[in-house]
Amino acid sequence: MGDLGWAEFERVDLRVGTIVTAEVFKQARTPAVKLTIDFGGKIGIKKSSAQITDHYTPEDLVGKQISAVVNFPKKQIGPLMSECLVTGFTQPDGSIILAVPDKMAANGSRLA
Repeated sequence: MGDLGWAEFERVDLRVGTIVTAEVFKQARTPAVKLTIDFGGKIGIKKSSAQITDHYTPEDLVGKQISAVVNFPKKQIGPLMSECLVTGFTQPDGSIILAVPDKMAANGSRLA
């Protein structure tokens, strides 16, 4: 895999949002959580599915800030239309730990 150019990186719109609702995604083939995320005024509310059940419960997630790519095309996941990709780090056991800001950030803040 070759190096990523700066212009390519700038196309990835990675933003901070706050999880407003989280619930077990019962229809998912792989254990997942349905999320509603507030990215602030310009972007608004987006929905996503995240396979993060090894380390997080829905109750843990509400009010948590996360980072997500907001400019991917929408993707149908079972009955849910996913509108963003929540980011995290894959651990050796295959579980995911969320990529989060270490301090509160304004919803919609872009990765710089």
